[in-house]
Amino acid sequence: MRPLTEDETRTLFMKLTEYMGKAVEKMINRSDERHCFRLIKDRVYYISESLMKASNSVRREDLLHVGVCMGKFSKSGKFRLHITSLEFLSQYAKYKVWVKPSSEMSFLYGNHVAKSGLARMTENTPQYAGVVVYSMSDIPLGFGVAAQSTEHCQSLDPTGNVVLHQADIGEYLRGIEDDMF
Repeated sequence: MRPLTEDETRTLFMKLTEYMGKAVEKMINRSDERHCFRLIKDRVYYISESLMKASNSVRREDLLHVGVCMGKFSKSGKFRLHITSLEFLSQYAKYKVWVKPSSEMSFLYGNHVAKSGLARMTENTPQYAGVVVYSMSDIPLGFGVAAQSTEHCQSLDPTGNVVLHQADIGEYLRGIEDDMF
């Protein structure tokens, strides 16, 4: 377990800023306890400082996971968010999308959200912005990228994609990433 380098931190914060905006600062400077990001085998973990200090007593080779896995760095240096970060993304999300009950299952099976399945969308959502997808009962289902801006969605045909799928809570059951845990 080691701290992130400057480039890794910049890449992580750029990815998180796509979904949260300036609320990334709130994740680190929380009112209850300070938190930090640590890297273990190309995976970034969100850890409280007390847990990090306690985990220092475990040998580096024996430590598998500690804290919440936010995502991992690819071999090319890009950062990919995991579904385990959904709790924090939904808490601080800048742009949100709610889907109709009829299209929830389609999204949970890994499909994009079409306009026919869109119930409502945060105003002024720009194209290619990171969005968190919710059910109509405000349960976070996953996250993706807005394929169209809010204004353009109003004139879009019903089969047009509104949100491009990136991750959903169905991944836990499908076992897409066996090495997620």
